[in-house]
Amino acid sequence: MAKLEILEFPDPRLRQVAKPVEKVTDELRTLIDDMFETMYEAPGVGLAATQVNVHQRIVVIDVSEEQNEPLAFVNPQVEVLDEEIHQYDEGCLSVPGFYETVERPRKVRVKALDRGGEPFAIEAEGLLAVCIQHEIDHLDGKLFVDYISPLKRNRIRSKLEKSQRKRA
Repeated sequence: MAKLEILEFPDPRLRQVAKPVEKVTDELRTLIDDMFETMYEAPGVGLAATQVNVHQRIVVIDVSEEQNEPLAFVNPQVEVLDEEIHQYDEGCLSVPGFYETVERPRKVRVKALDRGGEPFAIEAEGLLAVCIQHEIDHLDGKLFVDYISPLKRNRIRSKLEKSQRKRA
């Protein structure tokens, strides 16, 4: 397995809309495994293929404390099950070091293909629901900073750009 490079905001590649996966292959399963390794090492609880510059509709998530409940979603489709809005402090591996309160639906159902290419559906609420919505946003070229004020977003952009210049 290989650790992948995670793109950081404001990299324009994070805004690219991911294309549906046409077929689950061994190569795709290797990518999923590499995404899990990258996510766990970061450390994070979710990672979208867009964040590692692969523009296919793939998400990996593990919200368990022990990091032993990995979920892979290929071509995920989300449906809101409860219009009640939940506030959650979100962070992102592509926006390192920043957390902001985001409002999202409390309960969702997601349909997808698993790592083996088999269809499945789950209902989620709480952290898992937030994470699913956050990661699917990445596949649509959206970041959690899009939900906050332009002033806060620009402050975060400036700080990350400064940090990226120092590392270069």
